[in-house]
Amino acid sequence: MRKSMAKIIIVIPTYNEADNLGAMTEALFALGIPDLHILIVDDASPDGTGQLADTYAQKYPGRFDVMHRTGKQGLGTAYIQGFHWAIEHGAKYIIQMDADFSHSPAYIPQMLALIPEYDVVVGSRYVQGGMLDENWPWWRRLLSWWANSIWVGLLLGTHTKDATAGFRCWQAEALKQLGLQRINSTGYIIQVEMCYMAEKLGMRIKEIPITFKERQIGLSKMDARVKIEAALRVFQIRRRHASLRPIPREHRPN
Repeated sequence: MRKSMAKIIIVIPTYNEADNLGAMTEALFALGIPDLHILIVDDASPDGTGQLADTYAQKYPGRFDVMHRTGKQGLGTAYIQGFHWAIEHGAKYIIQMDADFSHSPAYIPQMLALIPEYDVVVGSRYVQGGMLDENWPWWRRLLSWWANSIWVGLLLGTHTKDATAGFRCWQAEALKQLGLQRINSTGYIIQVEMCYMAEKLGMRIKEIPITFKERQIGLSKMDARVKIEAALRVFQIRRRHASLRPIPREHRPN
């Protein structure tokens, strides 16, 4: 892969997102943000997402790259590899988001306006003004709230209201200080692990309200097995990172 001097790199893991990839790519570039770069991390999608992404790499040379992985290896490892790539390619700010429009690109300018003052800006469903998709049934809303406010909040003592959020903008220096090599999650629980680590290290976290939309195209990767596994992993996260202490202020990103 070629070197990029992009200041902002958006890392998007994909698995069977061919029907969403084109629209998401065009929506991101339509923001008109200078030095915005997209990295797709594709897990050998059977629907041809990776091959489609290659056509966008040709359409937007120097602004769009594709990391092809050999199989379905998990969201957590996709983000870790994507973060490493973004840091190595000179990103100052790194955004993580889904490809299915559950995270609207419209919030990115606000995130970028705030990130110089924080270590991470989180697109949150649970701060004032944040919303879940209006079509979600009551039991799904309750489960999502319980996972954040009760399960994760009580077990880990986190103060971030949406610790499971997958829409975040990081300072690259903050990710370096977080220590990507210390992250052990391979699946969706990576969101909780990184949030817990950031809080333990005393990082500056800013939540902004977003409306989380249910995907309109394609199938969700979150099934019951994934949710149960993620819930049980919280105990391992607490044990693994219990000894972390705040980073001295003089060593934090400016």
